[in-house]
Amino acid sequence: MTARINRMATAAPDCDFEQDYRAWALRQLEGRREAKLYARMADRSGIEHRWSVLSAEDAKLDGGQGFYSAEAPSTARRMAIYAEEAPKLALAAIAGLGELGTITHLVVASCTGFVAPGIDQIVARRLGLPDDVERVLIGFMGCYAAVTALRTARHIVRSEPAARVLVVTVELSTLHHQDSIDIEPLLAGAQFGDGAAAALVSAAGEGLEIGTGIAAALEESDELITWQIGDTGFRMHLSGEVPGRIGQALKRESVRRRVLGEGERPRAYAVHAGGRSILDAVADGLDLHEHALDHSRAVLREFGNMSSSTLMFVLERIIRERPESGVALAFGPGLAMEGFRFGWCDAG
Repeated sequence: MTARINRMATAAPDCDFEQDYRAWALRQLEGRREAKLYARMADRSGIEHRWSVLSAEDAKLDGGQGFYSAEAPSTARRMAIYAEEAPKLALAAIAGLGELGTITHLVVASCTGFVAPGIDQIVARRLGLPDDVERVLIGFMGCYAAVTALRTARHIVRSEPAARVLVVTVELSTLHHQDSIDIEPLLAGAQFGDGAAAALVSAAGEGLEIGTGIAAALEESDELITWQIGDTGFRMHLSGEVPGRIGQALKRESVRRRVLGEGERPRAYAVHAGGRSILDAVADGLDLHEHALDHSRAVLREFGNMSSSTLMFVLERIIRERPESGVALAFGPGLAMEGFRFGWCDAG
């Protein structure tokens, strides 16, 4: 029994705030030598656009009358917007799937907000799903949560062959900007945007088979990526050591075998677009050819890092090509790597 992704769809908000953020960050560093470093790294980031559920005025970080005014918004205010906007963006992604048919299970992943009743219940009700739909909510796992959500759908389908699982990821990272004059959090904030994605997983029809899982936690790395809840939103720490540590890990033979398998190499690579340096580290660590990560780089360029939704955006591009074989990888708090192998499955 194989579980396959039959369809995928994605959605992003309308407000492109990338240039406003760059201008604000440079003002924060004005008169300091770090300003030149920030400008250089921003130009080399590979990011051209990032999108926010906030309005153009609210998304600005330079005070004024918007959401990010002179006083940093409380976590409560940020969560109120999450409760309103996250379901809307999730539903926009789901709408892209077209006719859903019968849904037996709903798996939702999100790490940028909390609300109860959960976003899974809100989405189920707004879709008009039956009240006996089984729901799973995967929270606060960070960027690799899409892998966990899809692997969860795989386990459901393999245990219940008639299951039709709706998988949703939705992240509103732009609700958590922090007012800082330090270059490290400014650079971390320069990566993230908002986005949602949806997938339909079943054991029938054609699609991208979700194969064996991949997991690895790097030793002595738990402080490299952290995500803490504060009084003024969620505070991200993203160490500059992360790309190097990922690259080193992927060069180890035991990890390479876990990722690449035995024999012929995978034909396609869906790698979480966490940043240009992370993609470069993966390409170097796995000795990938020049264009192997083109889809990941395109998602990074057009949307930035959308936490758990990012890998779904990459897979949505790859599924169109019906690859014979492939591997999906994402990285997040821990520092941990999660993934799975995949390959095209015809109907029948």
